[in-house]
Amino acid sequence: MNDEGKRAWVYPKKPSGTFYKYRTWFTWFLLAFLILSPFIHVNGNQFMMFNVLQREFYIFGFPFWPQDFYLGVTAMIIGVLFITLFTAAFGRIFCGWICPQTIFMEMVFRKIEYWIEGDRGAQIRLDKQEWNSEKIRKKGFKWFLFFLISFGIANVFLAYLVGSERLLQYITQGPLENLSTFIALLIFTGVFYFIFSWFREQVCTIACPYGRLQSVLLDKKSVVVAYNHKRGEREQGRSKFKKNENRAAIGKGDCIDCFQCVNVCPTGIDIRNGTQLECINCTACIDACDAMMEKVDLPKGLIGYYSEENIEKEEKFTFNPRMKGFAAILFVLMGILSGMLFLRSDVEATILRLPGQLYETKADNMISNVYTFKLINKTTGKFENVHFELLSHDGKIESVTHENLVVPEKGLAEGTLFIEINKALLDNEKSSLEIGIYSGDKLIETTSTNFLGPRSFR
Repeated sequence: MNDEGKRAWVYPKKPSGTFYKYRTWFTWFLLAFLILSPFIHVNGNQFMMFNVLQREFYIFGFPFWPQDFYLGVTAMIIGVLFITLFTAAFGRIFCGWICPQTIFMEMVFRKIEYWIEGDRGAQIRLDKQEWNSEKIRKKGFKWFLFFLISFGIANVFLAYLVGSERLLQYITQGPLENLSTFIALLIFTGVFYFIFSWFREQVCTIACPYGRLQSVLLDKKSVVVAYNHKRGEREQGRSKFKKNENRAAIGKGDCIDCFQCVNVCPTGIDIRNGTQLECINCTACIDACDAMMEKVDLPKGLIGYYSEENIEKEEKFTFNPRMKGFAAILFVLMGILSGMLFLRSDVEATILRLPGQLYETKADNMISNVYTFKLINKTTGKFENVHFELLSHDGKIESVTHENLVVPEKGLAEGTLFIEINKALLDNEKSSLEIGIYSGDKLIETTSTNFLGPRSFR
């Protein structure tokens, strides 16, 4: 905000330097992953898809169903703990290097802005000048490209939600054949366009709760992008650079007050004022400061990755008990998730006694119970010649509704069956049965159910 309480538009200077180069390479990798993932298929499955409406989920090509919700919850908890641990150890590094908002804003939309309107000074002059042919041409072209990219981003997200094959079908059929979907696509396009053309850094400084969260996670041992005030200020504070001046001898700090770290900041803060929630750890100020230090023949690293203890006491980074606790919980949960994924079967079977039905006594002391079954196939291949066998007791299972049961790919099969067991083999009124589900001779799943018998057995 400015002194009048209005928004102070941020015009960051175009960054350059070592960290910016690394971030650019990393960004291209993340963007390629984001854009290509819905269009890659593994064993007939989309590499990444989250179709909430039809309850189809694919992660790295593996299908997941609503019945696997517990796996999703565990993975989300692991993700939250992972971000929490990294925040406690390395500050808001996720925001500057991985967050989609930062990647699209700084590495896509701002690059287009620099290409069309120029660097910081040129952008300020363009915004201040009257609306003439040059301003209309540049602004119009920029906004048009912003809209096209926003429309492309919306299409990519739609591919994650409905599948890339259906998206290509929508495109082939045209918007009039899928008007409701097209309207929803335009709404999302408008949201993305609004965020990246106007709201911008305010997503990080106002809307995102993560900036507030870091204030309760950071401590003196957390490594963040920080200004080394002891070296930058010294006894006499910072001042403008003068040639052939021995600043250390007269007590002046190494900071020459050039404001390059402020001008290059995408959220418009002064890193020299300490850790602030607006700082997204993008490292632009590090590159800018190192470039100036090199020009005035002073050591680099005035701004860098430091902890408060590192600056004050020159202590190296160590894991404190809180970080060790986060790490221990994280590794335990990752082990649990790995075990659950390893034990997860391709078929989920549910066999339940028919509600309201008692057992039936047949000839030769045979006790019969009627059941309903439901088989869910989580794979892209069908299971044929599916049948049931008792594993825990001698007896027989007869399917009422299917002779040659087939469980279709990514589908379910359900029906009714009878289980008959000799009364002499039952130990009590309610026995637990283990049932194997076979496709041909292959055991594809085991499940259990209860078997009801008479009170008196022998």
